[in-house]
Amino acid sequence: MVAHQCYPKMMDNVNTPPDRPVFEFDTAIVRLPSKSVASGLRAGDGGDPAYPGVRSEHKAYVAALGEAGIAVIPLGVLEAYPDAMFVEDPALVFPEGAILLRPGAASRAGEVSEIASALRDQFTTVLELSGEGFVEGGDILTTPEKVMIGLSSRTDQAGAHELQKLLAEFGRASEIVETPADVLHFKTDCSLLNEGTVLSTARLARSNVFDGFDVVLTPEGEEAAANALRVNDVVMVGSDFPRTIELLDKRGFHVVPLRTTEIGKIDAGLSCMSLRWCKATG
Repeated sequence: MVAHQCYPKMMDNVNTPPDRPVFEFDTAIVRLPSKSVASGLRAGDGGDPAYPGVRSEHKAYVAALGEAGIAVIPLGVLEAYPDAMFVEDPALVFPEGAILLRPGAASRAGEVSEIASALRDQFTTVLELSGEGFVEGGDILTTPEKVMIGLSSRTDQAGAHELQKLLAEFGRASEIVETPADVLHFKTDCSLLNEGTVLSTARLARSNVFDGFDVVLTPEGEEAAANALRVNDVVMVGSDFPRTIELLDKRGFHVVPLRTTEIGKIDAGLSCMSLRWCKATG
């Protein structure tokens, strides 16, 4: 593995975008899956995930992050929290610091304190969402110009407004947007492919939330592929979505297919299994 090179980031106010692509990363935190993962939250009833399968998918995911040039920091298993491997939900990370969130699912509230020490080991500045509202990281999409905060059953107006204030402390502009009804998280239905292109489901794209972007629609029946993950020079996509993979390949993206069959049974995807950032330099 060759470590990815990050460059200095200069941001004086909320109107100044970062000077590096927001999908450039050199460091990531992951958490190893627990045997209790079969008890994880899910909206549908696709059956329980098999622990050996989840472990295998997670191992391949971590390996792919390493191949993409990322130094991965693994955190230990938390059997008391079946969803704890989805580390993106209880926190946000940027080169300038981290933000501890407040999950909208009561069973996940304890994950915040569990990950806090690891973030304080990595960041000088760790802010905290401490009001009455809720925000989960799965509802947050960082684009070059702004951070999009999707309202959902896990992220409410009060939490979104408090998060906007914390993002402003990092010099980051933000916008509150809507998540389609009955969709778990905003990023369940979208992902950033490059500075000006997003992958989206048709139902989310119809809201015109991505005005100004080139929108690539997931093929009908492969809506779950929308939760892809751009990491440095590659786009990770669930291997169960061949038409989406072909579509992105034809557009010139370097696609890395990864199996997500078991984690998909608990409404999870690729972005939620890691917290990724570029260490600030200069």
